[in-house]
Amino acid sequence: MANFNFQVTPGGNPKFEPEVAVNLLIPGIMVAVAVDTTTGVPNTGLYRSLDGGNSWSNSILPLPAGFTGAEAPAVAYAFPNTFYVTAHAFPGASSGTTVIYISTDNGATFSNPIIVAPGYGLYINNDETNVEVDNGQSSPYLGQIYVTYNHQFNVANGGNSTAFLQRSRDGGITWDKTVLLSSEADQVERPDVAVGLTGTVFAAWITTNPTTRFVIRKSLDGGDTYDQPQLVANIVPVPTVLPVTGYAFRVLTFANVATDNSVGPFTNNVYTVWQDNRQGYADIFMAKSTNLGESWSTPVSITGAPAGSQNFFPAIDVDPLTGVVNVVYYSNQVNGFDLDVYVARSINGGQTFTNTRITNQSFNPNGSSPVPVPLIGDYIDIMSVPPGGYIAVWADTTPGTLVIYAGYSNIVIG
Repeated sequence: MANFNFQVTPGGNPKFEPEVAVNLLIPGIMVAVAVDTTTGVPNTGLYRSLDGGNSWSNSILPLPAGFTGAEAPAVAYAFPNTFYVTAHAFPGASSGTTVIYISTDNGATFSNPIIVAPGYGLYINNDETNVEVDNGQSSPYLGQIYVTYNHQFNVANGGNSTAFLQRSRDGGITWDKTVLLSSEADQVERPDVAVGLTGTVFAAWITTNPTTRFVIRKSLDGGDTYDQPQLVANIVPVPTVLPVTGYAFRVLTFANVATDNSVGPFTNNVYTVWQDNRQGYADIFMAKSTNLGESWSTPVSITGAPAGSQNFFPAIDVDPLTGVVNVVYYSNQVNGFDLDVYVARSINGGQTFTNTRITNQSFNPNGSSPVPVPLIGDYIDIMSVPPGGYIAVWADTTPGTLVIYAGYSNIVIG
């Protein structure tokens, strides 16, 4: 029973913004994605492990014809052996298009990209993708796919951005439902989506203008209709560049939501996490609902990190067998500058958390760069490895440039 760190990608040109998915039936099979600039331009890197994260193959997913790059990838698993990858493909600084790739052989091969949401010149840019599949064990909508993205419009004039969601009921071949989740008057960041035990859909986003707040809409009918937006919490945004001498990388605040699909005392709990500056420094806060999103608890910090430390880029998942809540995040709490990855875990429905440093060594976010770098990506990720373990992925500069690392644990807490 141990924690392990694995380097997923080789050194060289930067790789960042990783996500990971796990085959729930064969948990040793894992598929990860990231922005990968191995070829000199951003593409969607595809990394596959058949041995629980110990070793990884590396490849690049093809771009749609006429496109020049891709970013903001996401990945999700569906029973029994399917993985879906979404990304924001672009032919330059405009026309960003959301695409999806499909693998029905546990990630060994993927389809050519399928257009989910096309962009149009300087008018529409679909960015910051996310993907979730209904794996609810008592859901009549099992297998439905939900893709969210930041829909930026009137891009040429500074425009605005809204949270969009699309649904597929045939394994990603066609997309039959587009939902404008947020108000066109609100500026939003990357939306997220979670699906509960019986197929309840929770679509979440964070507005950044006119106020910063965490908002959710719920669907009880497999995405046919959604209720009115509900406030989860008001947010005090962290500075775009954290107030640490030598930092220049941006820190955007994204929504993260997960549901407890296990069978136990906390079944159907819904958890939301985000980074918040209400204490005067960046910390990870959680609000939860015990009544399917009808009301939300008062937000609380879950890190136990020292005051003044910077804790950011949270991601959350809940073990579908045990109900253990797993949250990953970056923190500079060891020496105030170098970064580490921590995991907060709860076995009592988010009432208390145990926080553990999972990086073997701290790393300088600037790597070997002689000047502070402007970007280390905008998110990292974690996925449960039932029963009771997890796999986390992050961008790390230990080799000197940004590469993807994975942290695996098979320690069952109780």
